[in-house]
Amino acid sequence: MSNVELFQDVKNSLGEGITWSSIDGSLFWLDIKPKSVLLRLNLQTEKLETYDLPEFVTASSIISKNEIALVSNNGVNKFNLQTKKYERLINVENNISTNRSNDGASDAKGRLWFGTMQNNFNLDGSPKPLNTKSGSLYCLSNNQLNIVEKNLGIPNTFIWSPDNSKFYFADTTNGSLLEYNFNLDNGSLSDKKVFFDFERGLPDGSTIDSEGYIWNCRWGGSCVVRIDPNGKIDQIYELPVENVTNCVFGGSDLKTLYITTAFNEGKHKYDGSLFALNLNTSGLEDNKFKI
Repeated sequence: MSNVELFQDVKNSLGEGITWSSIDGSLFWLDIKPKSVLLRLNLQTEKLETYDLPEFVTASSIISKNEIALVSNNGVNKFNLQTKKYERLINVENNISTNRSNDGASDAKGRLWFGTMQNNFNLDGSPKPLNTKSGSLYCLSNNQLNIVEKNLGIPNTFIWSPDNSKFYFADTTNGSLLEYNFNLDNGSLSDKKVFFDFERGLPDGSTIDSEGYIWNCRWGGSCVVRIDPNGKIDQIYELPVENVTNCVFGGSDLKTLYITTAFNEGKHKYDGSLFALNLNTSGLEDNKFKI
């Protein structure tokens, strides 16, 4: 069994929204805070670039070689990596100033799914408590924004089974991973049920491999857990930090799992670092967003 290793000591405040682009062999992820930073790491050259963003950005999805979709506290945006142009595509919850965005990803048809939640950060980046479930689950397709679910606490995990028949999602505040039947043609969800519960930490971001096993990051749980398609634990991979936030398969063979983490009041030396886990199993590349 492989061990998780430190890959980049980037000291993120809250690493999130990680995705991989085979177009240019780069990892992209976010350090989310009131004015977020997009990080881009080319795995061949090991060149790390950072892009300052104008607002609170929490999720990403590749569009093309030079464009990436970024989900922010005010909407869905297109960012051009060459020109640095940050362009709003659609506004989201402009009438709810107390909310922000959270996790998100695109499905196999290029629809962008993402969630919102009560904003738990002050303007200086310090945390503030959550006291209401004001979030929603959204789907953006053909510039049309649809609300799929309401009354969410912290929406996390946006992944689909290899055959696109299942959608997996979590409201972190409820502690369970959920499974839905997914209709790829029309993007509808049905038959919602609890898929997985675990006593260590809370469910944060996830990815899925080619065998249909889910890799779930555990906030406060110091681990990533691999879950079989029946909702049973297959393996637990330990990390030397407490708050494990999101993960994605990357590299030319998609056999390395890259894992983001968050700062935790300096409790652990490598809080906020990017970690890597080399595996024999290959993952699935994230879908791209189609505007």
